[in-house]
Amino acid sequence: MQKNFTNIGEYIANFPEEVQLKLIQLRKTIAEAAPNAEEKISYQMPTFFLNGNLVHFAAYKNHIGFYPTPSGITAFEKELSNYKSSKGAIQFLIDKPIPAKLISKIVKFRVEENLRKVKKNKS
Repeated sequence: MQKNFTNIGEYIANFPEEVQLKLIQLRKTIAEAAPNAEEKISYQMPTFFLNGNLVHFAAYKNHIGFYPTPSGITAFEKELSNYKSSKGAIQFLIDKPIPAKLISKIVKFRVEENLRKVKKNKS
């Protein structure tokens, strides 16, 4: 597997087709929920950035890791109860559908959170 990716498309292209399809769907879901966010690679993971990091994601052998910061997990703890998660990460199994509606809600929450931080810092 390649290291030192320069963009998200390059990252996605490194995986088998079935994983690529999941990653493309995840990328699209995030981009639609945060249309003003910038795509980049951070920590060698696809990252969406808007007034700071919004979310990261990464593919592994059996799951896709989604990293919406601890606040993004805490705010949706009940809805995430069917997924393996930790303080800062959620695992979506490769052989299960991506929960696009839930991901969209989490990303929108993170956008609002980052925008509030900017407003607070300007005050």
